[in-house]
Amino acid sequence: MGWDRRLVIAFHFHAGRRHLGGGMVQVTMTALEGVPLVREGDDLAGLLIAALERGGTGLEDRDVLVVAQKVVSKAEGRVVDLADVTPSERAETLASETDKDPRQVELVLAEAEEVVRHKPGVIVVAHRLGHVMANAGIDRSNVEGGERVLLLPVDPDASAAGLKARLDAHFGVGAGVIVADSVGRAWRLGTVGLALGAAGLPALMDRRGAPDLFGRPLEATLTGFADGIAAAATLLMGEGDEGRPAVLVRGLDWQGEALPAAALLRPKAEDMFR
Repeated sequence: MGWDRRLVIAFHFHAGRRHLGGGMVQVTMTALEGVPLVREGDDLAGLLIAALERGGTGLEDRDVLVVAQKVVSKAEGRVVDLADVTPSERAETLASETDKDPRQVELVLAEAEEVVRHKPGVIVVAHRLGHVMANAGIDRSNVEGGERVLLLPVDPDASAAGLKARLDAHFGVGAGVIVADSVGRAWRLGTVGLALGAAGLPALMDRRGAPDLFGRPLEATLTGFADGIAAAATLLMGEGDEGRPAVLVRGLDWQGEALPAAALLRPKAEDMFR
C-alpha cells in the first residue's frame, strides 16, 4: 500500500458508554502521501482523490478528511504579492508600533473587522470570518516566492462543502471535510489545529442534558467536535516542511445534524475579553 504507516495514529475512546469498562472504538488518522505542491487554479479535490486511491483506502461513509488551509487558499488563488500592495497611513502607523512590514499590515487590516490588541511582533484582530486571531491568519511560511503571502479562504465552510461534494460523488459515500489551520491561544503557549471550515459533520455538538457517568445531566457542555479533529490531525500534518497537507480520519461516529465551522464562533456579546 502507498501509506507510510509511521504516519498513522491509532487510539481508543469510550463511545458514549454510561459505565466504566464499556466497549472500545478504534479511530485511525493517516496522513495522505504524494500530494504535490498546490498552486493557484489546481484541482485540489482531484489531487486528494488521486492520493486516496494511490493509498488503496479510498473513502468510506463517515470518514473525515482534514485538509490544510494553506493548500485550500493556494488552490483558490488567495496568494498576494506584497510588491503590489500600497500601505495606507493607518497601516504605516500600526506597522511602526508592531515592527511589521506595512504592506502586510495593510492586508491584515483589509481582512479584519477590528484590531483587538497589538504589540511588537503581533496584531490580534477580529477577522472578517469571525475568528479572533493573530495577523488575520496571513503569513509567508510554505509560500513560494519571498514577497508572497497567503490569505485565508474567502469562505472556508464553502470550501469544505465543495471538496465534500466532489469526494462524495467520486467515492459514493457521505464523508466529512474539515479545513484546518494552526492558531495560538489566549491563555496557553503553542499552536494547535482549529477548524476554519467544516462540512458533513456537526462542528459543534450540544451535549447539554446528556447524562454524565453518574446520571447527572450535563449543564454547560458544548463540544468543539471539528476543532478536536483538526487539532489531532495537525499532529500528523506538522508545521514546517513535512509536506503532508491532508489527513484521513476513520472510525469516528457522531449524532446530530451537520453544522459548519461558523457555528463554533463565540458571539462578540458573549466575549468577555472584547
